[in-house]
Amino acid sequence: MQPFRVHKGLVAPLDRVNVDTDQIIPKQFLKRIEKTGFGEFLFYDWRLKGGEKDRDFVLNEPRYQGASVLVAGKNFGCGSSREHAVWALADFGFRAVIAPSFADIFANNGTKNGFLTVKLSEQEVGEIVQRTKKHDGYQVTVDLERCEVRDEQGLCAKFPVDDFVRHCLLNGLDDIGLTLQHESEISAYEAKHPKAWV
Repeated sequence: MQPFRVHKGLVAPLDRVNVDTDQIIPKQFLKRIEKTGFGEFLFYDWRLKGGEKDRDFVLNEPRYQGASVLVAGKNFGCGSSREHAVWALADFGFRAVIAPSFADIFANNGTKNGFLTVKLSEQEVGEIVQRTKKHDGYQVTVDLERCEVRDEQGLCAKFPVDDFVRHCLLNGLDDIGLTLQHESEISAYEAKHPKAWV
């Protein structure tokens, strides 16, 4: 898993609350078993209307092309527990989502896939949304080492993160990576058992 330490990127504002996983990646695209290939279907029903790009949808606006940080309203990632929602965001090019609150399962899926969910106050999120709309090319730095989001206009907002989650993201450790940290102990344990048990 790719470590997350400090990321600076263009911000796209999805100024909506209760963005659910069926909007992030609709159910008809959940047929793949790989983690890749979902980006083209991200927010499919909002990005495309009748097969044509909806020019009014934020991710179709030229000024937000290449955005790698998404800022959204509260309760982001609610709905079903599909891990594909995180895969779709990451495959599209996002490294983090900033919102006032997240569905627990979505946030947990993010952690397991090296994707950062940044919880800021509604006021701080609103300020970032306004700056994104006001300044073309608006970027923020999401710094997991310092647990802060900052920009070049003086914004600096601290965000909470669980110590264990932070450790895993900083070091690129998913569940398998965490287990492999104990590979020598596992090998020593297995060596003590008769081969018939293996």
